[in-house]
Amino acid sequence: MDDNNSHSQKPGWLERLSALLVRAPEDREQLIRLMHSAYERNLLDADALSMIEGALAVSELKVRDVMVPRAQMDVLDINDTPDRFVPHVIATAHSRFPVIDRDRDHVIGVLLAKDLLRYYAGEEEFNVREMLRPAVFVPEAKPLNALLRDFRANRNHIAMVVDEYGGVAGLVTIEDVLEQIVGDIEDEYDFDEVEDNIVREKSGRWRVKAQTEIADFNAHFGTAFPEDEHDTIGGLVISRFGRLPKRGETVVAEGLRFQVLRADSRRLYALRIERVSEPAAAA
Repeated sequence: MDDNNSHSQKPGWLERLSALLVRAPEDREQLIRLMHSAYERNLLDADALSMIEGALAVSELKVRDVMVPRAQMDVLDINDTPDRFVPHVIATAHSRFPVIDRDRDHVIGVLLAKDLLRYYAGEEEFNVREMLRPAVFVPEAKPLNALLRDFRANRNHIAMVVDEYGGVAGLVTIEDVLEQIVGDIEDEYDFDEVEDNIVREKSGRWRVKAQTEIADFNAHFGTAFPEDEHDTIGGLVISRFGRLPKRGETVVAEGLRFQVLRADSRRLYALRIERVSEPAAAA
């Protein structure tokens, strides 16, 4: 009887966390310290702590901090015929594409990749312009939490980012915002579950996990990257940029072009590799 009473009176994790937070934090730093204290006391797991920190960070970030820069945007030109831009759609594997009229400052709409199924179905009157969804434009300085509210309210997934002069500075997706909270979001094109770290694509390029060890990378591609400077190919790529690169950015080394396929604000996940020239023969 006494054991049952003592068990029923044992506070749950929510009560224990509430007790920890009974002293109202005076600032953001103190709140984070309290969250870390809760983690150390096993009131929060690592994932929950990471998401709370990510949510707090979103409240202080602007659209410009997470957008894909203008130069790295994958766009379609309305003046191109489908047989010209469809290979690009397949190669980049995005679900949505800004459509321009010759100039990247002139975005006339957004095309959903799934709408191109009508092209493959052989529609006689296939008209891309009629398929376009309205493009949404947001300023660079818009707070991320406000953008996320707009995305949810309007059921929109992509927005064009404009600078103070009205020119297109880049684009931002709902995935870019959510990744600041929950970390990198996997999709159907990810290959984290694939056992091999290096996978050959039909195009002749390769997908490489950033965690691939330098020695394994060198053995596969015949390169000679130093194995004592970095443990993984991801570390090497980050050092070449001098910072954590964003998705879509590229760098060339030893006759190979490294394109960032997946990355968030915390780490690099996957790369696409293609040869741009034959590696120099060993002396």
